[in-house]
This record gives sequence, structure tokens and C-alpha cells, in this order.
Amino acid sequence: MTKYRVYVFLVLANLFWAGNYVFGKYVVAEMTPVQMTFVRWVLAIILLFPLAHFLEKPRWREVWRAWKVLLLLSFLGILGYNILLYEALRFTTPLNASLVNAINPALLALAAAALLGEKLSRINVLGLFISLAGVLLVLTRGRLLQLFSISYNVGDVLMLAAIVVWTFYTLIGRRLQGIPPIAATAVSASLGMVVLLPFFLHSHFAFHLSTQATVGILYIALFPSVCSFALWNSAIRDVGAGRAGIFLNLLAVFTALLSLLVGQSINGPQLLGGALVIGGVYLTNRKAAMAKASAPAPVKEEASDGL
Repeated sequence: MTKYRVYVFLVLANLFWAGNYVFGKYVVAEMTPVQMTFVRWVLAIILLFPLAHFLEKPRWREVWRAWKVLLLLSFLGILGYNILLYEALRFTTPLNASLVNAINPALLALAAAALLGEKLSRINVLGLFISLAGVLLVLTRGRLLQLFSISYNVGDVLMLAAIVVWTFYTLIGRRLQGIPPIAATAVSASLGMVVLLPFFLHSHFAFHLSTQATVGILYIALFPSVCSFALWNSAIRDVGAGRAGIFLNLLAVFTALLSLLVGQSINGPQLLGGALVIGGVYLTNRKAAMAKASAPAPVKEEASDGL
């Protein structure tokens, strides 16, 4: 896969995930986190298996043979992250949740360097801090002093737990080099729904949803669930968890832009912040790609990335 195609995959994955925040606000008022997670992934599974079969033509026996790793990934990325995220939004504001989520690229880069041996050069660190500065401008609408006046609650702690879970999901996902990403996501989601089914049945789910909630859950099932997970899992196998993590800063930028489309305002500092995020992402990955291309033994370096 060419590097530009990988970067497009990572950008689209975050664009679709941003919609999860925008549409999720219409759904969380009518469904519990367990219900949202179960319904979105049951709908997604219906699409994932045919999509994997026709596009990837996987050897399903080999995919299911990796059920232990896929079950672990399901607990982390399918169940853990989503339930923690939706539960956090019940207690904290989107601003607080996004501020905590902005720590994710730094945590992911540091974890990849410590656990996978991925190199973290000075230019990587510079790009990371530039992107983080852009995220903070976007989230605070240019009023950086707000960072010192925000009170944190149980929702912020849950959001912190969510990004820790996502970090380990991304790192472990690199072990699935021989399994196509869409097939892996389909099986992982299926295993997760088997685990979640008893909890869903006891959640007293009401099938009468508003039009907004119905559209929201359909969007979440199709784009954040099917498209984003498939694109993300495919990309991290080529660029590594640390370099992919910097793209997570785009989530805040896309969330702000989508909010603008639904009627919310956006100011100059936010636009500047968005430019800093994109610049930081480009700088980090361009320099990292150049360093990798000039390395004397790139094949050996790639092999050392695995767990």
C-alpha cells in the first residue's frame, strides 16, 4: 500500500469517527451505552461479513483460528472503548471529553516507543506538540486559559480510561499481519456481541426511537463502525501505531467542522488550530517517512515493530 493511500485511510477514519460525536448526541439521550454499542455493531456485522468476503476473500478458518487475539481486541476496541466513551458523555461535557482525548496521540506514541520499539525522533515529538497545540486551540476556541479553569469529574476519568483502552487496542492490532482488516473487524465484533448479548437483553431496550436517533445510529453503524475500523486497522499495519496515532488529533478538527455544518459557530483561533493540527500531522509523517526510506535496513526495522 502506498504511503499516500495509507494517509488517506487514516484521515477518513478520523472524519467518520468525528461524526460519532456529532450524531451520537442525538442517540445517547434515548439509548444507554450498552444499547448503543450493541445495536451499532449488530448492524455493522451485517455489512462487514459480505464486504470482507467479496473485497478481501479471506480464508475464514484462518481468521477464526485467531479468535483469542480477536476476542481481546473486541474487549478493548469494540466493547471497552465505546462503552466508556458513551458513558463518559453522560457525565462530562464534549469539551472535557475532547481535551482528555487529545492526550491519546502522545500516549500512543510513547507506548509504541516503549513496547514496540518504534522510533520517536525529535521531529516526531515536534510534530506531536504542534498538533496538540492546534487541538487545544480548536477545543478552547482560542481561549487557552480555559484549560486552567475546567473542573474534571467522573466522566473525564472514564474518558481517560477509554483512551488507555484504545492505545492497547491499536498496539495489539499490529499482531494481525496475516488477517485482512475487514474480516478481522467482522469476527472481532461478532465475538463482542456474543459477550454483550446478555447485558443488552437485560437493558430494557425500547425500539421506538426518534427520527434523529434512528439516523444517528445508522450513521454510527455504517461509518464509524464499518469504515473507520477497517481503514484504521489496515493503515496501522503499514505505518505503525505511533505514526498513526498523530492522526487522532484530526478528530477534534473534524468534530469542529461537522459541528459548524449543523449550525454551531467556529472562530479564527479554531481555524488556526485546525491548520496547526494538519501541519503537525504532515510534518511528523513526512519526516518519518523520509527517515525510514533512507534507513539501511528497512525490512528489519519493520519486523521489530511487532509484539
